[in-house]
Amino acid sequence: MKWEDLLPLRFEAICKDPTLKAEVDKVAERASTNPFFQRVAELFPQGYEAITSPIAGAIGRVHDVVIEAAQPELIGRNLVQVIRTEEALVRFPKAKKAKAFEASELASIWFTGEKIETQDVKADLEIRAGADWTRRFLEDATWNVLERESAELGRAVALLETERIVKLFTTIPSTDLAGGGEISAAQSGTLTYADIVKARRAVKAERFKPDCLLISANKEGDLWLDDKFIHNFYYGTQQDKQRGVLGTFLNLEVIVDNSGATPDNKAFILDRSVAAVMLIRRDIMVQSFDDEKTDSHGVVASERIGLGVLRSKAVARITGC
Repeated sequence: MKWEDLLPLRFEAICKDPTLKAEVDKVAERASTNPFFQRVAELFPQGYEAITSPIAGAIGRVHDVVIEAAQPELIGRNLVQVIRTEEALVRFPKAKKAKAFEASELASIWFTGEKIETQDVKADLEIRAGADWTRRFLEDATWNVLERESAELGRAVALLETERIVKLFTTIPSTDLAGGGEISAAQSGTLTYADIVKARRAVKAERFKPDCLLISANKEGDLWLDDKFIHNFYYGTQQDKQRGVLGTFLNLEVIVDNSGATPDNKAFILDRSVAAVMLIRRDIMVQSFDDEKTDSHGVVASERIGLGVLRSKAVARITGC
């Protein structure tokens, strides 16, 4: 799946999607009496892009600000399978491979076809961030203030999403990892070429195909001091700072996490095709917030997702680096 397909939709694309249009209409109905969106509509009475309705245009303008601010922090989506779904629960089959036996002529036939286990992942995690003000403040607020606050909501939601995804890998019991345990760094406090090779070999020994190295920003500095890493590293066309992708190394896409979610003393080798999954039941969207009792009015950005580890043996975890 292309990176663009993993990201939340811009408002114009949402309006064109018949499965999402009904939700947009509900949001617009509630926003029509909300002082925050009323103020944005007042500041931009011409609407937004192809949207001529002032209220719908206000929602679209704020939504796109939130999405643009969230995108640089959504690198967690590059670490797992991402599946959009309308179901609250998705069942994943996990096949156990068939086994062959030697047999003499006229011997019994052993039927040992592929056996199936299943794992359920629920889309029951809602991540929310909101900002509220008094009606009096909003009546005089400028777009610069409202835009900055809206952008912060997108960044906050995306950061927490990435933290929860990385937590999938940090909380796998050691005995369930590739190789049956964590891989201790050869040099305490430093990530080296040898550590990565050992972790990659552990995943391959489990018959998976490692394709990603996840490290913190501090561990990136360690690798640039390692001659073996430098000589085997390739920027190529895969460098994409927005996705956190530094380049490739030993056929691994090197992803540098600047969010702080990845511990400085850990690094991970993953087969992203099977290691873990993220369900998106509802991607990042905005809606109005009102509390008349406290005279609080504002905007909320939220998403509903599900996360689960599918194949823990497709993950190698380096520790003490």
